[in-house]
Amino acid sequence: MRSSLIPAILVGCLVIGGCRSSGPEEALTLAPSQEVTSAVSPVTPPGSIGSAAPQVETAAVQEAADQARPAPHELAWSGNVPQPQSFQTGPMDVGMPVPSNRPVAMLVPDAPDLRGPSGKRERVYSQRFRDAKPMNFGRITPRHHPVHGVDVSRWQGNIDWPKLRTEGANFAYIKATDGGDHLDPMFKTNWQRAKAAGVKRGAYHFFYWCRVASEQAEWFIRNVPNDPDALPPVIDVEYNHQSDCKRRLSPEKIREKMQVFMDTLERHYGKRPLIYTAPDFYKDNLQTAFPNHPFWLRSVAAHPSKIYPGRNWVLWQYSGSGLSQGVNEKIDLNVFYGSAEQWYRWSTARPGSQIATR
Repeated sequence: MRSSLIPAILVGCLVIGGCRSSGPEEALTLAPSQEVTSAVSPVTPPGSIGSAAPQVETAAVQEAADQARPAPHELAWSGNVPQPQSFQTGPMDVGMPVPSNRPVAMLVPDAPDLRGPSGKRERVYSQRFRDAKPMNFGRITPRHHPVHGVDVSRWQGNIDWPKLRTEGANFAYIKATDGGDHLDPMFKTNWQRAKAAGVKRGAYHFFYWCRVASEQAEWFIRNVPNDPDALPPVIDVEYNHQSDCKRRLSPEKIREKMQVFMDTLERHYGKRPLIYTAPDFYKDNLQTAFPNHPFWLRSVAAHPSKIYPGRNWVLWQYSGSGLSQGVNEKIDLNVFYGSAEQWYRWSTARPGSQIATR
C-alpha cells in the first residue's frame, strides 16, 4: 500500500517544489562519505532489510533515483578526498630506506613466520636468473639483496612454478586486472599454481585513466580472492602509449583517482596497496606524494636512489629482460629491499597490521 504512494509523491515534488536531478557540477559537491559508501557496497543478505513492504518502497525509490542520476563522472571522486580509513594510525614512514641508510628491523608486531607444510620456514632461494640486457648498476647491485622475485602476466605463457621458484623466484606479483572489464586470462591459473609451488604471490591491477576509479576497484575485488596469505595488492600507474586512452590528467586528478582505488582495496583486503610506477610517470605526478604508501619502483638503467632521489621503496624492478628456467619468455626481475628476516616479517604480516621501517 505504501509503495503505491511513492511515485505520486515524487511527481508532486517535481510539479510543486521544482525538484530536479543534479548535474555533474552539483555532483562534485557531494560529501566524501557518500562516495566512500558507494565505491564498493557489500551485498545485503536476503531477509536482513526488514519486512516486505519496506523492501518494495526502497526498490521504488531506487528506481526513481536511477532514472534521475547522471552518467558516472569521468573522474574518480566527488568532493574532498578522505584519508585512508582502514588504519587509524599516525604518520608513518612506509617503505624501505634508500641505500645511504642502514636498514632496520620492521615493526610488525607478532608477525608469524612464513612456514610450509613441514612447519618450517620456507627457504629463500638464491637467484640464478640471467639477463638478456645486463646492466652495470655500480656499487649497489641487485645481487646485494637476498630476496628476489618476478612479476608475470599472460605473456609468460605456461609457467613451471616449482622450477621458477628454485631458480630464485621467492615471490611473484601476478597480473590480475586492467581497467574495469579486463581479466588476464592466465591469472587464475598462475594464482593457484604459484601458491601450490610455495611462491608468495600477490596480484596487481593496471590502472586505466579513462575509467572511474571506484569501478576499477570493484572489478579487482570481484576477481582477486581475499587470501590472508597473499602479498598486499598493487596499483600499477604509468603511461601506456599503446592504450586507446590518450588523456593526460593533471597530477592532482591522478592522485585523486589513485587514492580512491587504494582506499577501497585497503578496506577490503586489510593491507595497504603498493604503488608500482616508472620514472617518467613518477617525475610528472608522484614526487613527494603518498609518503605513507609502500613503493615498487621500476629502474632498469640505474639504481633507484639515482632515479627516485629521496623515495623509500620496498620492491625494485631492475630488469624487464630476465631469463630463467621454468619460463620460456623473458620475465621481469625484482628484489626486496631488506634481509631475509625482514622479508619473512613483511610477507607474513596479517590483515590489519601496519608496517613501518623506522
